[in-house]
Amino acid sequence: MCGIAGAINLRGETVPDLGRRLDVMGELIAHRGPDDHGTWAHPHGHVGFAHRRLSIFDLSACGHQPMTDDAGQVITYNGEVYNWPEVRTELGGDWCTQTDTEVLLRAHERWGADAVDHLRGMFAYGLWDERATQLTLVRDRFGIKPLYYAQAGDVLYFASEAKALLPFLPAIRTDREGLKDYLAFQFCLAGKTLFDGVRELLPGHRLTVRNGAIRTERYWEVYYDLDWTHREAWYEERIEALLHDSIRMHLRSDVPVGAYVSGGLDSSAVAGLASLYDPGTTPAFTGRFEGPEYDESRYARLLADERGLDLSVIDLDVSDFTREIERVIYHLDFPVAGPGSFPQFMVSEAAARDVKVILGGQGGDEVFGGYTRYLIAYFEQCIKAAIEGTAQNGNFVVTYESIIPQLESLRSYKPLLQEFWREGLFEDLDRRYFRLINRAPHVEQLVNVEALGDYDPFHQFAEIFNGRNVGHESYFDKMTHFDFKTLLPALLQVEDRVSMAHGLESRVPLLDHPLVELAATIPADVKFPGGRLKHIFARATRATVPAQISERTDKMGFPVPLVEWANGPARDFVRDTFTGDRDLYDRRAVLDALEGEAKFGRTFWGLFSLELWQQRFHDREHEFRSLLTTETTT
Repeated sequence: MCGIAGAINLRGETVPDLGRRLDVMGELIAHRGPDDHGTWAHPHGHVGFAHRRLSIFDLSACGHQPMTDDAGQVITYNGEVYNWPEVRTELGGDWCTQTDTEVLLRAHERWGADAVDHLRGMFAYGLWDERATQLTLVRDRFGIKPLYYAQAGDVLYFASEAKALLPFLPAIRTDREGLKDYLAFQFCLAGKTLFDGVRELLPGHRLTVRNGAIRTERYWEVYYDLDWTHREAWYEERIEALLHDSIRMHLRSDVPVGAYVSGGLDSSAVAGLASLYDPGTTPAFTGRFEGPEYDESRYARLLADERGLDLSVIDLDVSDFTREIERVIYHLDFPVAGPGSFPQFMVSEAAARDVKVILGGQGGDEVFGGYTRYLIAYFEQCIKAAIEGTAQNGNFVVTYESIIPQLESLRSYKPLLQEFWREGLFEDLDRRYFRLINRAPHVEQLVNVEALGDYDPFHQFAEIFNGRNVGHESYFDKMTHFDFKTLLPALLQVEDRVSMAHGLESRVPLLDHPLVELAATIPADVKFPGGRLKHIFARATRATVPAQISERTDKMGFPVPLVEWANGPARDFVRDTFTGDRDLYDRRAVLDALEGEAKFGRTFWGLFSLELWQQRFHDREHEFRSLLTTETTT
């Protein structure tokens, strides 16, 4: 796990002060790799790499990057290829290191672009091939590891974090379409970011630069080709087997490994399985706020006692929030996906004192269907089917009668249901799900949306939601597919930034691609029978996870008492944050709206974090500019 960056002149000409530019990018991502650093520049000066290393395999100097080979290849690589010993055996020959980096170089020499098909893991890397005079950028299938790029003049820059690209932009401006996406979803679609001119290489994609031409292509896709030939018991067995295999691989490390434990099914399954293969006692970490509504640590303790985990509970309060939230936003690069990034940041900081690698449960909700909104959406479909007598038309997998026992879990969602059903009842599936997740209507009275142009996020939403790789009319698969393609990468951005801010490698075993590809073939009425969220995953992990956890219907997802703090002990901090008006919104209107914000509402967080982001990156643009003219430290 590391930080990577680089630059290439598209005309093949020398990049002015290339060494300085590489040093600047390396400095801005130094937190990602505290163990070692290096740069490489081509003798002609038209391409170069910077690297910051977090040593996980082969802790010796042999793992230094950028790494070169005798075939004229140079690589700067971030991530882990968990099956590197198997790939190395397949490749054969003599080896100089015990690293997956060397294996990746040799794999590219053998298989070229198809090398990525042989990899299981999380990765983002840049590879220069001297013989082909080609730069290749690759990002893993799910976007676990980040990769951004920007073109300034004739030079293309890339880096693990967008902040490393900002010194080279003509100006730091907000991307208006990206901002419209953010206001709707609290993340961006289709590779956009909140920085104008900065793009995200999409998960499962590669970018190549050759003879001045930039080309991007998808190398992997998940296909929802449903398998009707097997019964539930077979899927349970296959999921369980693939989970065990994934956990074994994700535990490979030359440094200590721990686990996040939130009290929910996903992290409990991962940590519980890890304890079976850890010869010692697995360190585990959870966070809590004061008050029963914000404290799920009893479930984490239950798992720890049953599986023999060494649990550390990190207590968090409002003073932590006011002290650290600006640092959180800086490390995130963009405000994204909700206030849960704050407690994750704090728990990661505590975990990094004891371990260098940590396992998490990210991905379970999107792969196996764990969000309560899926139940809300299906409840409406069931009512429609009952009225029209179309219960078997393929658009849903549960009947009105079968869903009734699950509706108790919607008790705290009554305000959302009222809003959801206020207009547009029984519309097309894409329009209905868009209404369910679209947050923009909450801020329309606060934000000058007209100034952002005519772009409508719904159209790109619908293109993803109705993707051809789904190939059928299952509402459940369309919803989970959209979240898998968009929300999951946003959550993985948080996962990466809050851990790497502290030099901690976060691994997500539920996103092993054989497991994900299997899950996509499971019919929705097996994954979601009678509206039971994550049913098949809970069945497959019942030997490891206590029933009190797997059968929970009140999982909160690390809620933060943000609104209570903002109207209470953090009131002055919040109001001091909004010290002046923006063209985008009026601070008084935002603060007035805060008074009526629901306990777990996201409107205030969306604008509060956006304001902190503008202060840190836009208002201090000169600090990024000055890096090119001042000395950096190493």
